[in-house]
Order: sequence, then C-alpha cells, then structure tokens
Amino acid sequence: MNSSRVTSADVARRAGVSQSAVSRVFTPGASASPETVEKVRKAARELGYRPNVLARAMVSGRSRIIGLVVAYLENYFYPEALEKFSNALQAKGYHVLVFMASQTAGNIDHVVDEILDYQVDGIIAASVALSSDLAQRCATAGVPIVLFNRTQEGHAFSAVTSDNFGGGWKVAEFLAAGGHARIGYIAGWEGASTQRDREAGFRAGLAAAGRTLAAREVGNFVMEDARTAARRMFSGPERPDAVFVCNDHMAFAVMDVIRHELGLRVPEDVSVVGYDDVPPAAWRAYDLTTVRQRANLMVERTVDLLLAQIDDPDTVPREEAIDSPLILRSSARIPEGWPR
Repeated sequence: MNSSRVTSADVARRAGVSQSAVSRVFTPGASASPETVEKVRKAARELGYRPNVLARAMVSGRSRIIGLVVAYLENYFYPEALEKFSNALQAKGYHVLVFMASQTAGNIDHVVDEILDYQVDGIIAASVALSSDLAQRCATAGVPIVLFNRTQEGHAFSAVTSDNFGGGWKVAEFLAAGGHARIGYIAGWEGASTQRDREAGFRAGLAAAGRTLAAREVGNFVMEDARTAARRMFSGPERPDAVFVCNDHMAFAVMDVIRHELGLRVPEDVSVVGYDDVPPAAWRAYDLTTVRQRANLMVERTVDLLLAQIDDPDTVPREEAIDSPLILRSSARIPEGWPR
C-alpha cells in the first residue's frame, strides 16, 4: 500500500483538470462547473484525497471556524439551537467549535482566550456574560462577536434575542384577562438580560391591566432552585392562583411540585405559563402554555449578523428582537373569547 499523502496535484492529474480547479471544488463558495465538480470529486474518492483545511486557512487567512460559547445544555432550548447553528453555518461553509462557560462574567475571558487560540473567524456567545474589555480584545484580534439570547449594556456587540419585554407583557395581559387575582413570578438568574427584560415586560403588562405582582421567587434557570422557589411560593395560605415562570426548563419543575407535592390542580387551582416553547412543553404530561422563542429565525439572524461582520469589520453592531408569540395549551386558564 502506498503510504504517501495524496495531494491536490494527484487529484488534478487523475481528473484531467488544473490544480486550481481542484482548489475551487473544495473551497466553499468558489465557482466550478458541475462537470468539473463531478470529475474532481470522483478522482478524490478513488485516491482517498481529503483537502488540507489548515493549510487552506493559512493561505486564505480564514479558518472558516466559528467558536460557539454556551453556558449550559440542561435547558432543551440550547441543544436545539446548537444543532441549528451547526447546520446553518455548515451551509455557509463554516464549522462550529463548542466551548462551555459559566453564566457569570468570571469565566468567559479565559474561554475566549482559548477560542482565539484556534484562530476562529467569529464567536457566537449564547446566554453568557462578557466582561467590559472583551470587545476591545476581540476587535484587536479581528474576531467579531454576536450575542445570542442575551444583550449587553453598552451595545458593543451585535445581539439577537426574542422580544423578551413584549413576551412578558403578553403573559401579563393573558393572565389578567383570565381573571386571576394573585399572580406570581419565578425569576431566572438575575444577572441575565433575558430575565430582566421578561420580568420588566411582565410587570409593565400587569400595571397596564391594573394588577400588581403578588409573589416573587428566584429559580436561577436551575430546576432544583425552581422547585425550592415553588415550594416557598405555594405552601403558604396566600398562594398565587397563577404563576409566570421565566423559562420552560424551570416551569416543568414548578408544575411537578404544584401537582405532585402540593396536590394542587393545573390549571383549576393554579395557571402556569413558561417561556421558550421547548419540545417537552407540548408533551401531554405538561401541555404548557408558553411564549415561543422562534429559534430558527434567531439562529438565522445571528448567523447573518456574524458573517456580515466577518466580511466587513466596519459593520456597526446592532441588536434585533424577534417577535415571540404566546402558545396556548392546557396549563393555564384561557380567557373567554381569547384568540387561539
């Protein structure tokens, strides 16, 4: 067996084309005729040739790798988003390297240093906090960052979120229209812009409907913390008759406590509304009324913004909030005449 490495020149000779034609066939976005593509790929298969991605990156100055930083994967929303990012970026000729980081700002700088070591073309930061000097460090390295499902004060980064304020307002309108007298809220991690914006919209919507928040606990986007919050909120004599939980991941835990530990009925005794519309929200075990984050659109816009900044480093950062519809299911009392 010949153990020498097959080169693009070998493929060119076998296919009867120029070496530059072989390069075009294996370069994302480059132009080559269907006939040339077929001949080159056939020759490559026969010879066992694979293009040297690292060598091409050294020549072009582009690694065609995107670093994706994510805080945690327990919430169904993030594995789903990660898959969508991988598919969307592959369709554009890019690949994804995934890095884990904590939600707090203390760990992200070290992770970004590691990402920059891989010569990535750009970074997507999914629900993680960034320190104030990170923008300058990445700008110096020529690496743009787009935030996904999180915004940052100072507007130094492009960001794509759902309309968290509007979604919170919709939940407040819905619960008020359902005639609920005591409405509670279980917050996520209070350092997150998603938490702050959802609660701000919810409180504003309640005020517009002549309601006030009757109870509040913090679940930190963690299931066990959400269970503890639910026990505190619903074990007393003045328990709420409705609760908005800042995301579905926590809402499932809250529903389990309400029904299986406290013996209350959903929605007869307590209406429960979440946020995200992850797949288990539609399971019969939960059938959760929730605000839908339109992950497809959010991923699409995030990729578009990042690639625009890669192509033109002078692109001005921008923030986009994607409209988030309220999805009605059986976990909450539906007001009479409410549009479905």
